[in-house]
Amino acid sequence: MELHDIWFILIAVLWTGYFFLEGFDFGIGVLTKLLARDRRERRVLINTIGPVWDGNEVWLLSAGGATFAAFPEWYATLFSGFYLPLLLILVCLIVRGVAFEYRVKRDEERWQRNWEHAIFWCSLLPAFLWGVAFGNIVHGVQIDAHKEYVGGVLDLLNPYALLGGLVTLSLFTFHGAVFASLKTLGDIRERARRTATVLGLITAVLAVGFLGWTQLDKGDTSSLVAMIVAVLALVAGLVMNRLGREGWSFAFSGVTIVAAVAMLFLTLFPNVMPSSLNESWSLTVSNASSSAYTLKIMTWCAGIATPVVMLYQGWTYWVFRKRIGTQHIADAH
Repeated sequence: MELHDIWFILIAVLWTGYFFLEGFDFGIGVLTKLLARDRRERRVLINTIGPVWDGNEVWLLSAGGATFAAFPEWYATLFSGFYLPLLLILVCLIVRGVAFEYRVKRDEERWQRNWEHAIFWCSLLPAFLWGVAFGNIVHGVQIDAHKEYVGGVLDLLNPYALLGGLVTLSLFTFHGAVFASLKTLGDIRERARRTATVLGLITAVLAVGFLGWTQLDKGDTSSLVAMIVAVLALVAGLVMNRLGREGWSFAFSGVTIVAAVAMLFLTLFPNVMPSSLNESWSLTVSNASSSAYTLKIMTWCAGIATPVVMLYQGWTYWVFRKRIGTQHIADAH
């Protein structure tokens, strides 16, 4: 196996970790409007991710940085062709982070309500747009002989990609509802479980359609296995949620995300951005990668830094592992 193949796998792992962790972040943000009944309950939901949301975004930075260093041609074509949707995602992530910090800086109802709106919309839009972006990457976009994207923004809004956006939005929101039931107490915990049941059924319908479409279009045996694992894990997560086993339900919803992302990368390899104009114009792991020496240095650095990052992030989750409820929210909030 060549180094560029290894780095393709490592980038797939980074994106998988990002969607697993930031997925329930986005889900909690959406649920602040769908699940919470008042400002105190919204505060409970926000506090479930308060200690970890910024750490979860480290995975996005790592995935983007690894793509830039290991596959500069992929990075250049992706970020130039998908400039507007990726810019919108970036703006949403910035506004969302500011909203978490600034919401309680003033007591005025209008001030807090506006920041709550920002949390909701800046969680919903990235959850949808990431699915649209990866749907286009897997399905193929208009790349010419010079390895440049020659399509327009509207070309990215095709039926396959839009379905992918609906899948990520529903799946992340389901993942967030299961996480909320795992991390909260009292009535909000019970409502989170009921909400997770509804969201899980919606996700199952959308995911089967999207993954089935992917398998029929570009799949092979390995992607079929990943698809089956994703579907079975989603069903298991729903069953565990109905039984009140929140820990198992969260684990299975996470497995669903991992298997679904793995399927997308399995159907993509050895391409990194297929061309819908001419297959020979596609960006691949070989023609889009950096030099072997660069990849070798990166491998040593990643081998040292990655375990450290995973250890301190795991420690953070352990420290803030307890459930919270409305009784833990001060009146001033």
